[in-house]
Amino acid sequence: MHVLDDLADFSDRAQGLLSRAGRRAPSDPARTPTDFLNVRDRAGRVVPAPAELVVRREGFEARYGGLRYEVRRSALIGRERFDVSRRWDFSLDEEIWADERGWFFSWTGERVSSPVRFLIHTDGRVGVSDGGPFIEVADSVPHLIEGHAVMDMVSSWDPWPGSLETWVPAQLGAAMAEHVDGLAPVAEASGRYDRWHLSEGVAVRIFWSWTSQGPRTRGVQMWTCGEEGRRQLESAVGKR
Repeated sequence: MHVLDDLADFSDRAQGLLSRAGRRAPSDPARTPTDFLNVRDRAGRVVPAPAELVVRREGFEARYGGLRYEVRRSALIGRERFDVSRRWDFSLDEEIWADERGWFFSWTGERVSSPVRFLIHTDGRVGVSDGGPFIEVADSVPHLIEGHAVMDMVSSWDPWPGSLETWVPAQLGAAMAEHVDGLAPVAEASGRYDRWHLSEGVAVRIFWSWTSQGPRTRGVQMWTCGEEGRRQLESAVGKR
């Protein structure tokens, strides 16, 4: 069943985002089902699409295919606040590759000029590639959507200096974020390479850069809500 017809597995926050902003584009009638495809394995041989690829790729199409929504986000760069909306498009692309853990395939992803291609692995992970190997960015598609829901929620809060783009992370605030009291992890929106922590007045996102060029670096984005949130974050400055 398509996600817009069955939101029960998502948090109230994500259900709100999908109910408000989600829509479904018609399926491409010319798309060739995965089980009719021939693909190249790691050795370069042309083989029929394996069962694990068929199940994951067609499952993605059935559950998320054609999903569109916009995520509101804010950032403070220098002294200037930027408020933007980014459209996400859950449409399959044609590329398919194999790696040591299975197979992965491309999808449209974020509709923005980007140095990366968006990917889904047959083990469930969401990733990108900048021309190199699969780079994990979220544990699963639901984790990705839940993270978008938190980002959308805090877009109206007051951003602190940080990065607007995930592939160009800002280190500013990393030490401060570790000393903020009262934050609770948002488990449904967090994984190994993208983590959210929230209180009533502070939001912290810690993520790892989307690059295969050298070690991945940590980036931090932070927001506050109201004077209490600002005081909470400012108090962390003295604990560094």
